[in-house]
Amino acid sequence: MRMIQLTPGSGDTFYCENCLRDGILVQALRQAGQDIVMVPMYLPLNRDTTESVETSPLFFGGINVYLQQKFRLFGKTPRWLDAWFDNPHLLDRVRKRAGMTNARELGPMTVSMLSGPQGRQAKEVDRLVDFFGRPPNMPDVVILSNLLLAGLAGPMKERLGCKLVCWLQDEDGFIEALGQPWSGRAWKQIAEHLSFFDLFLPVSHYYAKVMQERLPIPPRKMQVLAPGINIANYKPAAAWPDVAVIGYLGRMCRDNGLDILEGAFCGIAGGDNFSKGARLLVCGGKTSADKKYVDQITRALQNAEAGEQAEFLEDFDFTARLGFLRRLTILCSPSRRPPAYAMNVVEALGCGVPFVAPRIGVYPEWARLTGAGVLYEPNTPGELEKTLRGLLADANKVKELGKNGRQAALTHFDSQKNTAALIARLQDC
Repeated sequence: MRMIQLTPGSGDTFYCENCLRDGILVQALRQAGQDIVMVPMYLPLNRDTTESVETSPLFFGGINVYLQQKFRLFGKTPRWLDAWFDNPHLLDRVRKRAGMTNARELGPMTVSMLSGPQGRQAKEVDRLVDFFGRPPNMPDVVILSNLLLAGLAGPMKERLGCKLVCWLQDEDGFIEALGQPWSGRAWKQIAEHLSFFDLFLPVSHYYAKVMQERLPIPPRKMQVLAPGINIANYKPAAAWPDVAVIGYLGRMCRDNGLDILEGAFCGIAGGDNFSKGARLLVCGGKTSADKKYVDQITRALQNAEAGEQAEFLEDFDFTARLGFLRRLTILCSPSRRPPAYAMNVVEALGCGVPFVAPRIGVYPEWARLTGAGVLYEPNTPGELEKTLRGLLADANKVKELGKNGRQAALTHFDSQKNTAALIARLQDC
């Protein structure tokens, strides 16, 4: 089958779980003999993705989309001018701006994008559909990274005649953050596009239930597919660290709860003998909007005399992440928002590292599935500190959880197995 995967880029400034998941999927599909190309949208894809898969030209360049939203004139400009705004060097200059990924500032643009050919980015819709309507590029299947791209469904279905598949993952958090009236309009528009799709792929049973309660998606079109990793690339460390090492992998921002972990670690670092030498490793990058937040966290660590036990890692490409994960005793994921899935947990499990997380979102489901997670509530620094202390005091339990995690990665999160399941579903839908 000829396939394309549409994926919004994050600009490569932070750990983007969606880009990672889509890139691994495309790579696995190619290894399985499928003809698939990854299509970046808005901003360039991260380095891991572009180095491992074939990609197309960028569509819906972030600067053009913004200008077309703000000024109707840019809905009629010639392609040569649009191409200038899609220049990678220009996009690189704006990639760290929080406004390009911050839901609170994107209500009108989100609704416009969901309007497809009736929105202000109509010429971008035409450009994408025209490009893939040419015989050499014509797909049999189009996979959308999330429902926020549903405005493309009608034109693609009608003009390309292909099967349409859409991942379901964390759209609800973004849409609700738009605020009214934009969130209500967005949900209404998405509901109007559902009939164009042949298959929806929720990333967890938890999130399948969330979306079934939110949208009238026929159950026969909903099939849960967990994200996968190329398990051969992940190996546990040869030996456990001499001292306890607590890790954080994700964008360094409030939604992901880094300050909750900082508060817990300050208590642990100043605690009794078994935890006094504990270390904190933080990896995952940030945007310019996160700088003040991260500075506050580093000052709090210093004020608690825990700064020398904490390390903030600059690099988060695959090689750096693998080295980071293999240094850990425990991965901590203190997210404030209930996540639909968690690639940071999947990658940790691949390295035999157990996880600690609040009792929200997908975490309870994956704790039961893997036997490698410890949950806590409420999601406060004090409760997290208590949970981490209990684990650090029981090395045998941590090792058992790590072994369970590695086995769960082999059983449930192997990209080759999950890709084979996807191919079978595509043939049936």
